Amino acid sequence: MITLYQFARTWGIPNLSQFCVKLETYLRINKLPYEIVETLPLKAPRGKLPYIEDEGRRLSDSRVIVNYLKTRYGDTDKALLSAEEQGVATSFQRLLEEHLYWIGMVTRWDYTEENWQTNKQAIFSGLPPVARDLAAFVYRIKINAQIKGHGIGRLTHEEMFGLGMEDIDSLADFLGNKPYFMGDTPSSLDASAYGILVNTLGCPIESPLKDHALGKQNLLDYCRRMQAEFFPELPWPGKQ
Repeated sequence: MITLYQFARTWGIPNLSQFCVKLETYLRINKLPYEIVETLPLKAPRGKLPYIEDEGRRLSDSRVIVNYLKTRYGDTDKALLSAEEQGVATSFQRLLEEHLYWIGMVTRWDYTEENWQTNKQAIFSGLPPVARDLAAFVYRIKINAQIKGHGIGRLTHEEMFGLGMEDIDSLADFLGNKPYFMGDTPSSLDASAYGILVNTLGCPIESPLKDHALGKQNLLDYCRRMQAEFFPELPWPGKQ
């Protein structure tokens, strides 16, 4: 059985990590059995969560893991999507994971003090007080350096949120009235999209990006549907 290492559940959503949500959603979409081990990324491969162990192998980075799972257990996307559709899905996945994700990280680690304290409590509350404060301090420096290195952290908040709102508009326009991003059947794009969007719409991190996304009823309905279908044990926590 696959062992999934990830943060503990919090905020009424599957995970505070967008990529942990992505991976667990992918496993559930494809009905792959797994067990969860809750942990912190302190000793994780690449220093990040999630990672998995399967058949004696340890793999990290959700992209690498999903590609492994497709090779080992079958790629349902190939049967579902044409080559052209797969190209579109990959492009939206990059928008989500390589751009919108980083704007979400800024809202948690370097936007308002209230957001930072909410984020800090959710991630590090299981540690003793001294260790908690030290780990949070070190990781905040590390994450903010990554944000700046990506480039999004070099923009003003106004510039950054403007770009994020363009991403949200594109996602809402493409989803339209479809039940899933690529049509009537969920694909790996939906695992990525739900992971990013539920961590925008359904968590207690406030920002202009979240306010803009909440104005897209189809994205809100999509997140609620995805959570009800694939995580029925978790009632929707966000605004209705």
